[in-house]
Amino acid sequence: MIGVDLIDERDDVTRTPHDHPDRPGNTRSIRRRRGLTGLVALPLVVLLGACTAAPGSTTDGVAAPPDRFARQQLAFGPCAGYATSAADEQVFAADPRAECARMQVPRNHDDPDGPTGEIAMLRVPARGESQGTLVLNSGGPGGAGMNFAVTTAAALAQSPVTERFDLLGFDPRGVGASTPAVECFTQEQYERGQARTEYFLSARGWTEPDAARLAGQCAERSGGEQNLAHVGSRDTVRDMDLLRTVLGEDKLRFLGQSYGTRIGALYAEAYPQNVGAMVLDGGVDPQSGDQRRLQQYASFQNSFERMAALCAPNAGCALGPDPARATERFQQIVRPLLDEPLRDDTGALFGYDEALDAVLGVLLSDATAWKPISTGLADLRSGDPDRFARVNRAVGGREPDGRGSNQTAANLAIGCLDEQRKNPEQAEQFRARIYAAAPFADPGRGPAGARDACEAWPTDPDPAYPFPDEVAGLPPTMTVSLTNDPTTPIEGARRLQQTLGGALLTVDGDGHTIAATGANPCVNDAVAAYLVDGRPPAEGARCAAIR
Repeated sequence: MIGVDLIDERDDVTRTPHDHPDRPGNTRSIRRRRGLTGLVALPLVVLLGACTAAPGSTTDGVAAPPDRFARQQLAFGPCAGYATSAADEQVFAADPRAECARMQVPRNHDDPDGPTGEIAMLRVPARGESQGTLVLNSGGPGGAGMNFAVTTAAALAQSPVTERFDLLGFDPRGVGASTPAVECFTQEQYERGQARTEYFLSARGWTEPDAARLAGQCAERSGGEQNLAHVGSRDTVRDMDLLRTVLGEDKLRFLGQSYGTRIGALYAEAYPQNVGAMVLDGGVDPQSGDQRRLQQYASFQNSFERMAALCAPNAGCALGPDPARATERFQQIVRPLLDEPLRDDTGALFGYDEALDAVLGVLLSDATAWKPISTGLADLRSGDPDRFARVNRAVGGREPDGRGSNQTAANLAIGCLDEQRKNPEQAEQFRARIYAAAPFADPGRGPAGARDACEAWPTDPDPAYPFPDEVAGLPPTMTVSLTNDPTTPIEGARRLQQTLGGALLTVDGDGHTIAATGANPCVNDAVAAYLVDGRPPAEGARCAAIR
């Protein structure tokens, strides 16, 4: 990030969001700004292979885009008019080298003569002589990616990676500055805290008419049902290969974190012959469905308990001196909000779900950012939700006036295409399993009322799962995982590495994603050695935590 933290040990939340929600079941990345460490320059080995197929041909059965898309010229220029929030405006302006463009894409790749859309992107040129483009994805689903190029360029300012490669971040279809963008909620709903789509990890009950109302509102505010039909991850993967072609790259170099590892893996499945190098940070398990999601909830419970243990020795810890009772103490503080919500400093209602959102958002960062959870809980106990409300606005990419990203709506729309759907009975069973996996998040009212938010979605899913047991024909990839990642557990990263082959770099520590932060010199060196020098980590490679 550009000189800001997610949250510090004072009263202020000073985060510039670069990536976006991922309640468990999705995957976002939140990271703290840390000092940058210089790296020894490495010799360059260009990671390219045979030439790409000519426009209009096919590769492994996937039709290549027609010439009018494949031969378009990207007109990179000033980024004025691309930002969708004041935070983006600030980030875009932080690097005077930043340049933006739009790429035309078919809304439906199988109907290239039909309506079109545009993918917005931001590029930060290499500090030295460019050897090509490194395409970035910051996470999500629903996370805008243009600002990720700027924050990564700053975090890796002394790395051979930024010396050798142009960094390019893009807003996936339906997201941010790309068009048509998905939207489900009115300004008033954002301001009132009514823009909610997660009904598994929640205390709220939901009905069939509620699901139908949400789907109808999303279609209406997104320009029609047809604009919800092709925003899934498999559509984005085809955009990525079109981008590779338009950029004139024989092979795709890609760094994806969190949800970005899903689209990286899907790209590898669809276009193995077009992969040059892939860094997959915070790997999403490519094999399991519900089990993958339950692992996420269990990992959040683990992070909550670790946070409680760090808090316990401190006088005034809101969770008390006994970590074994932390879940109970947490429930005592937040459950009263079920019946008696508070109002934050904007006038919005702040209830149980909002308190849980804030804690989950902070747990995604490393342990140095956990202390404010205790302070925020103490505030709640005295009737003041403002600190946690600011956390939620920062994590959700919303500003006090309601401006901000469309990540919540896009997260829903992409998830509705990527995931298998549940009937009401399955939804209630799943909610019960969630509460068992993460008891600190159990509101104590049972699983009744859970529903799949996609139940009434107007288009059928194109699931990203199940995934093949292995993908043949790939060059070595590089998967990275923190040992105590709360939302993409290391077990999933191991399965991702096994599926794609290549190397796994294990990093001791808490938090979610590390490769693009510049925070750990060992990780910095390993990523640079792989991307610049073509040397993946050795088997069993491990980086120690930075204390």
